[in-house]
Amino acid sequence: MFEQREGEIALTGDPAQSSDASLAYIGRITSPWKLREECPKNMDAARERGGGATVTVDELYRPGLAGLAGFSHVVILSWFEKAPRNLIVQKPRHATEAKGVFALRSPARPNPIGMHVARIVALDVETGVIELDAIDALDGTPVIDLKPYFASVDAFPDASRPSKDT
Repeated sequence: MFEQREGEIALTGDPAQSSDASLAYIGRITSPWKLREECPKNMDAARERGGGATVTVDELYRPGLAGLAGFSHVVILSWFEKAPRNLIVQKPRHATEAKGVFALRSPARPNPIGMHVARIVALDVETGVIELDAIDALDGTPVIDLKPYFASVDAFPDASRPSKDT
């Protein structure tokens, strides 16, 4: 599923063998994307392709949705369980040079945590269903946390980044 490209570096050990932390999946994502090749590479591309998505929160965690109604957007932290965890330097298809994993948003990373900011289309606290405008994650992807999006503290209009081709 993830072929190693020229210039990439893999770790010698498996980060999954660490006992540093344990996670609880709190729900799952339902999306139109069944295969990695179909999945949009970011939320902009997911919105352009349409299709919407949902997060279904497990019953045990549904009381945690109290107070989320009224927020326009939600930050979804997901667990890319199918991604390799040993690539520490990667060469994206569009880049001319390899980059360290912490300078990329690739799902292949020591802790394969995805971050998605999505518009809330509808929220049903009783069933634990959050309908979203879009998502850039495979169908069935586990959710590890949800956080309300605050434009006042989460957006940085003056943020910068290197050019896309490097």
